[in-house]
Amino acid sequence: MGASSSSINELPENEYLKKLSGREAISENDPFWNQLLSFSFNTPTNSAELKLLEETAVSVCKSLVENNPRTGNLAALIKVFLSRTKELKISAECQNHLFIWQAHNALFIICCLLKVLISQMSEEELQLHFTCEERTPGSYGIECEDLMEELLCCLIQLIVEIPLLDITYSISLEAVTTLVVFLSCQLFHKEILRESIAHKYLMHGPCLPYTSRLVKTLLYNFIRQERSPPPGAHVFQPEPDPDGGGLLYGIASGVATGLWTVFTLGGVGSKRAPQQEESSPLANQSLLLLLALANLTDAPDTPNPYRQAIMSFKNTQDSTVLPSPNPHAFQINFNSLYTTLCEQQNSDQATLLLYTLLHQNSNVRTYMLARTDMENLVLPILEILYHVEERNSHHVYMALIILLILTEDDGFNRSIHEVILKNITWYSERVLTEISLGSLLILVVIRTIQYNMTRTRDKYLHTNCLAALANMSAQFRSLHQYAAQRIISLFALLSKKHNKVLEQATGSLRSSLTSDDSPLPDYAQDLNVIEEVIRMMLEIINSCLTNSLHHNPNLVYALLYKRDLFEQFRTHPSFQDIMQNIDLVISFFSSRIEQAGAELSVERVLEIIKQGAVALPKDRLRKFPELKFKYVEEEQPEEFFIPYVWSLVYNSAVGLYWNPQSIQLFTMDSG
Repeated sequence: MGASSSSINELPENEYLKKLSGREAISENDPFWNQLLSFSFNTPTNSAELKLLEETAVSVCKSLVENNPRTGNLAALIKVFLSRTKELKISAECQNHLFIWQAHNALFIICCLLKVLISQMSEEELQLHFTCEERTPGSYGIECEDLMEELLCCLIQLIVEIPLLDITYSISLEAVTTLVVFLSCQLFHKEILRESIAHKYLMHGPCLPYTSRLVKTLLYNFIRQERSPPPGAHVFQPEPDPDGGGLLYGIASGVATGLWTVFTLGGVGSKRAPQQEESSPLANQSLLLLLALANLTDAPDTPNPYRQAIMSFKNTQDSTVLPSPNPHAFQINFNSLYTTLCEQQNSDQATLLLYTLLHQNSNVRTYMLARTDMENLVLPILEILYHVEERNSHHVYMALIILLILTEDDGFNRSIHEVILKNITWYSERVLTEISLGSLLILVVIRTIQYNMTRTRDKYLHTNCLAALANMSAQFRSLHQYAAQRIISLFALLSKKHNKVLEQATGSLRSSLTSDDSPLPDYAQDLNVIEEVIRMMLEIINSCLTNSLHHNPNLVYALLYKRDLFEQFRTHPSFQDIMQNIDLVISFFSSRIEQAGAELSVERVLEIIKQGAVALPKDRLRKFPELKFKYVEEEQPEEFFIPYVWSLVYNSAVGLYWNPQSIQLFTMDSG
């Protein structure tokens, strides 16, 4: 059923919504609930309609906040929903569309109202609204904690226990969305929340035993990427009752077509692959909920159980798995997880999940590093870095840290040079008809460094790029001539930059001797940074020469071709030690090439280099400590990750709109 956006504008005047938010208390058994919950809805449209829906919810909530302390209608609505969920599993098995349809509609209204309430009031005020209900002589109200906890528990049970069918897809999605909304209080605080409703209920009490099952279900929702059922496949289409009896059917057929049309799917103007998020909204929403849960801070008395579950799950194919004393341990099909992660890396949230698993779950990390098709994972990561201009900085950081974690493993560093790729279409600087994965990785990381030098000048980015190259350097094998050239070209760029800063520093010093007016720019710091980077590049080249000289004739060729670059650093006190080996290699091979005569072809020079590599005594090259860098999270990583996760929720959650002016956690350009 279609409806224009004007029908959403009319919602504040809708008689059922007016009654829900009005001054009259409605009992849980009132036929009103059947009337309220008998509406149909259309699936995805655009963010403009979601914004209109939000404005409607704000209008209804204004009246509800005023009257609910007396009427308790919000609590009554929640209890109506809770009572209906008790039969959901049987309804799914029996294909009872009507029952599931109404339970979904109840949850949809709760979610819309809850989202507005959370954005407009403190958690203490919110809990008061869960307490309130009509008081009749001799009755006692349900405590607010119990009702809120019961709702959260019910949502988790719904997600983990209801089978995913066409008729249950929408209510499963709505349950995941409502949990995201419950956690969204973080959006409206600048500081990181360390105690909240989420900490209180999701890490303790009756919700806690469901931790592993919830994490497992959310992971499988992501893995399966189930598409949203086609319009009409899961929407109850009421049939008129032939006998004219039955209030519910009469209401459904007479009112549903004109009551209100709500839009539950559709992006919030995400910058990242909205078509993917809309084609599999449950997968996208489940992943966002999983990331939000995993990044909750530890409770004062207990570590985050959702993070514990993510850290400890194992492979279903692992026959050596023994019963674990860890209550959060469970098993997932790692092959399916790996395949989906490879396919989904164009989204920030999938890259963040990959980072989380590689960094925190040693079982996943070991499995991935043992794969013989690592190119399926590495290529999408390289593509993120290659298109650095189009990606937000957080996505680039995550991709880079994933590479750094992978390069901590020597087996990975060896194997990437054995994988030969053909026709990398997205690499546009040069046609690469055939290149090893290792050489391509070097090219992309060097390109990222060069981009950073000219644009963002981010020291953190530089450090991680160089650390990844350093980790790989001892295992460089058969470097592509273009990769070898780019290593030396990067050194040339750094050398040029060094000379420029040195010139500026000298000029500044001269002018300061004749004028006392202006303070000196801090060229010493700039010089120090550039010299650190140059030192690192020399160490990377040196590591390759001392460990795998005979495997890399193209690097020796590039070194000889640009030998003049290194002259100025031979006597520099910061580089003298590391220059010894490079100087020796340049002298040794230059001498052999000169002996071979003039006008030599490239092929002949490479042949001389290969012969010389065998002849060069290894003991003549001075040994340096092995270059090894390990990724370590910053102190208080939540200060980075929690705003990042919620910027992804804000930008990418399906069917959720928040007023940007209300957001406190991050500025609008950080998502």
